[in-house]
Amino acid sequence: MNPRRKKNTRAATLADVGRAAGVSAMAASAALNETRTSARISPETRAKILEAAEKLGYRPNVAARALVKRRMNTIGVSVVWYGSELNVYFIEVLNGIIEAATHFNQNTTVFTFHNWKDDIDRVGAVCDGRIDGMILLAPVYSSELAARLPLHTPFVALHANVEAEGVVNIESDEERGAHDIVEKLVELGHRRIMHISGPRGLLGAERRVRGYRAALLEGGIEPDPDLLISSNFTAIDGKKVMLEWLDAHARPNIPDAIFCANDAAALGVLEALASRGIRVPGDVSLCGFDDTISSRTTVPQLATVRQPLRDMGGKAVDILMQRIEAIHGGGPDFTHSPVVFDTSVILRDSVIPMPSAQQNIAPDLNSR
Repeated sequence: MNPRRKKNTRAATLADVGRAAGVSAMAASAALNETRTSARISPETRAKILEAAEKLGYRPNVAARALVKRRMNTIGVSVVWYGSELNVYFIEVLNGIIEAATHFNQNTTVFTFHNWKDDIDRVGAVCDGRIDGMILLAPVYSSELAARLPLHTPFVALHANVEAEGVVNIESDEERGAHDIVEKLVELGHRRIMHISGPRGLLGAERRVRGYRAALLEGGIEPDPDLLISSNFTAIDGKKVMLEWLDAHARPNIPDAIFCANDAAALGVLEALASRGIRVPGDVSLCGFDDTISSRTTVPQLATVRQPLRDMGGKAVDILMQRIEAIHGGGPDFTHSPVVFDTSVILRDSVIPMPSAQQNIAPDLNSR
């Protein structure tokens, strides 16, 4: 009994197509991949090549075709991942990026790094032809580090720490958002308002601190240094710094309200308060910043500042595609920077009026 012949699963090549059509591999490539050749290919020969390719199930080599056209139809996204905590901010932005990339028929490759300072050259190293442009998510770099990014690749950044030459920045009006939510807390009768900021010195953190302080001063409240503490934009650190503050202060001295620099830190604060029997919002009002999905899944739901992260991710792709087309001669480059999105206050069940102010407040605090 003859053994069963093994089925040939090797993909057909241009050489295979050429042999089947009675032409060279170069002629087959010219007909199938629209490459140039010195020889003229007649309509009859082209038809034979196409017929042979169909019978053999030939599929063009996408990478080879991209090298010829100098386009990979792929955009990169650079992310620095801090610790093991799920970063909902990145997920929200990535949703917008992937949605917009699909609209432009682009693939998306995510590159992960340890930190911006040590890995800035690795960011440049992946701009080696495998992508057409790069989106940087919340890059923390100096102007000197940013200058090491390659000039042949277009870049767009979301919430960059500095303006960098050749990089278009997309950001939100963070200072206004922080101001508006603290202003709302003051209107609700809160006087002792704590702010748990992001790492001091970072642009976004400092903008939110400025908005917090400005709203207090406009409300006739002198900012109390004891009510301004910093964390690292994570739930773990938000819980840690809140517990440390509670350990150092007697229960009667807890603030009326706490405004956190992002939703993740607010979730950690919520956990810390619960562990000490402090009710939200019964004993203290609590709010965050970002309006990520996590703010809508807590109990109580978290009041926050909405920055349209998904729309910002989509805008990053729009701008990056314009910059890519400019490089390939398809139009003018996008040079306006930064592109600033508006923020809005979202009040939910984690914030209530102080008892002394309740009679002057409209009953529906959950209106959008």
